[in-house]
Amino acid sequence: MALPDQLKKAIIQMPVKEKDKLLLRLITKDKTLSDRLYFELLEDSATIPERREEITNRILRTSKFNQNTPGWILMDMRNLSGDISYHVKVTKDKIGGVELNLFLLNTFLETYAGILKTYSSKADTCALYIAKKAQTILNGLNKLEEDYRVDYVKDTNQMLRHVHALCSKMYARQMEIPVEWE
Repeated sequence: MALPDQLKKAIIQMPVKEKDKLLLRLITKDKTLSDRLYFELLEDSATIPERREEITNRILRTSKFNQNTPGWILMDMRNLSGDISYHVKVTKDKIGGVELNLFLLNTFLETYAGILKTYSSKADTCALYIAKKAQTILNGLNKLEEDYRVDYVKDTNQMLRHVHALCSKMYARQMEIPVEWE
């Protein structure tokens, strides 16, 4: 929501003590904003590797659950994807977002290849999610500078092999997801 210029000027002219009180009240109402400020002001943006590692460990731990249906697999992937999105929103770590999403998809597709091998009506939503997630990852990779892309060729091609071999292959063809990425 954009503030009118008059209101901006009035806020700037408020006494500092009153502004601080209002600011603190507003920040406590928005968890994302308070986490972002905590990250930028107190952690000094130095904890990105630790935050990435925490999410990576959560992905590994969750992928070891013994899921037996595409629905449960989808639910776990969506929850972890939300964690990755929140990480990017708080830290502005776009490279980490691409890297973590790639790791998420590769880990789950390798672990549950047997369950996700064939397309069925139960696997439809999961298959579509996998194809869309792969497309999102490719879009994120294409936005990176050429120097960064080289680091992800192997993992990306591994993901694409899985996407085109498992239940998501029909959606991958429809969405024109490449079989190989360079």
